[in-house]
Amino acid sequence: MATTNKIRFGVVGTNFITDWVIAGARQDERFELVAVYSRTQETADAFAARHQIPHTFTSLEEMAQSPLIDAVYIASPNFLHASQSILCMKHGKHVLCEKPFASNAREVKDMIATSRQYNVTLMEAMKPTLTPNFRAVRENLHKLGTIRRYFSSYCQYSSRYDKFREGVVLNAFKPELSNGAMMDIGIYTLYPMVVLFGRPQRVEATGVVLSSGADGQGAVNFVYEGMNATILYSKIANSYLPTEIQGEEGNINLDRINIIGKVTYTPRVPAGAGKTAVSEPMDISAVTDKNEYYYEVAEFMDLIEGGKRESEINSHENSLITLEIIDEVRRQLGVVYPADR
Repeated sequence: MATTNKIRFGVVGTNFITDWVIAGARQDERFELVAVYSRTQETADAFAARHQIPHTFTSLEEMAQSPLIDAVYIASPNFLHASQSILCMKHGKHVLCEKPFASNAREVKDMIATSRQYNVTLMEAMKPTLTPNFRAVRENLHKLGTIRRYFSSYCQYSSRYDKFREGVVLNAFKPELSNGAMMDIGIYTLYPMVVLFGRPQRVEATGVVLSSGADGQGAVNFVYEGMNATILYSKIANSYLPTEIQGEEGNINLDRINIIGKVTYTPRVPAGAGKTAVSEPMDISAVTDKNEYYYEVAEFMDLIEGGKRESEINSHENSLITLEIIDEVRRQLGVVYPADR
């Protein structure tokens, strides 16, 4: 009977996102969670007990050096992503780093260079682009003919914004942590655009910058050859708009860009079909029994097993282009992070 090779993981970050990723990762029998790092022993012990993790570390250097682990999932505050990823890679550990990959494009370049130098796998944990429903989008995109527009919206009023309105600035709105609306949720609208259409020719951004210096919301227009794109994002207001890709021969709609639950394709009604002709949307969603976080960890482990440094979808180039765009959006809005200096 064949045995499955285990990939031993350490995790950095003990927040709810790490809980969700672990739940998804454990649906893949290759995943073995053996270590957790936290700044305090108390937090590490509590997290380890909750997830049955045998080893704890309060020194990231020690965990990176440990022969107990093969790979690290990093879900620390944004401003630490690059330095912690680089530290782990320098000790030969493969790194799955939570989105956004880093504070800026300069840091991303350093991460990519380290991946190459030490020949380890590095991937951004941007989950929607690795799901079966996003694959359904990619596989049906040709049906739209010439693409003319990409539109995506992710606006979600943050529970932390209530405190902000009371004068209490929590981490979500602190630029010193490389936080803000674009880094937190705007990136979900942006990364799929880059995966599908590459680098835009022009970027034009407007938005609301809060008193803390972080962006509260934004709207960005992009110009491509023969096509336009628009993204809306906010942490200070809600929106229920879907994501839509418009082509000359039809449309594809995604119900939510961060968690793609349903994908529909609507062909254009042909000329001469009559005024009453209606084109009905066709459900092209994928059927799956897996947790939404399963796919990013499975992709990452596939890369490790295949001896590949990067994903073809969540590629180093796509991650770099995304951060270069975010850098330009922040420049136009006037949002500056300490990590930029």
